[in-house]
Amino acid sequence: MPSFHFRDNGFVHLCGHRGQSLSQPENTLEAFREGHALGGTSMEIDTVLTADGEIVVMHDMLVDRTTNGSGAVADLALADIRTLDAGAWFGPGYAGIRVPTLAETIALAHELDLLLEIEIKEKRNIGGYLEALAGTLAADDLGRVMMISFDHWSLKQAKARIPGLLTGGIVHERFADPVAVAGMSDLDELCIDLDVFDPADAQALHAAGRSIRCHAYRPSALENARRAGLDWEDQLAGWLRDGLIDTLSGDDIGWLRNYCAAAGVRLAR
Repeated sequence: MPSFHFRDNGFVHLCGHRGQSLSQPENTLEAFREGHALGGTSMEIDTVLTADGEIVVMHDMLVDRTTNGSGAVADLALADIRTLDAGAWFGPGYAGIRVPTLAETIALAHELDLLLEIEIKEKRNIGGYLEALAGTLAADDLGRVMMISFDHWSLKQAKARIPGLLTGGIVHERFADPVAVAGMSDLDELCIDLDVFDPADAQALHAAGRSIRCHAYRPSALENARRAGLDWEDQLAGWLRDGLIDTLSGDDIGWLRNYCAAAGVRLAR
């Protein structure tokens, strides 16, 4: 099984943010399959808990934005959510796509040999979510999944509930001591936005045994940064070649793959 660490793999993981979310409805099996076909070796997904204690893959607490339904996921049973169309909002040709469960997504990850960065979006019932998570994850899933969240407290609770679980804290700002931040919640990874990535911090985190997922947005955001005088693309190439980033995520895996190939970055395939 691939590791979350560049030092173990010798290559950078390419991670689809909500799957290949520029060309498929986000957080669907179709988005994950297309992301894999384009060269992705990891997928970042979002998860919430249904009224009957099932974990489904969805970014929002409400179904309104990405399905033809209405209401909170927490107030709907899985059977209700399975009837919803999760593709028509994206375009007429995507009608009929369904909301996947976490269990279905993990099964696909095994089939395609993908790693999963699973964000906890649940807010109303974190205790119930962690119990459902413990019932969903098998022993051979633990090295394949990284549970991630902005809420580092919930990650610490998850690790206490599920021995051997890997966890990653999402951060959108720089910290004076990122290693201490990771240590306070026993995190295995920090998920760092590109605009606050610092190579010295990365070296310190790697020395402490933590992996790093760097989120590089979508191609249009990088173009806007270039026009504003920021040289993220040039710096990013060097950081990737030096192994300072273990996983590079974004909305367009095909663009990330082409960028890395042109920059001489080692990829899995």
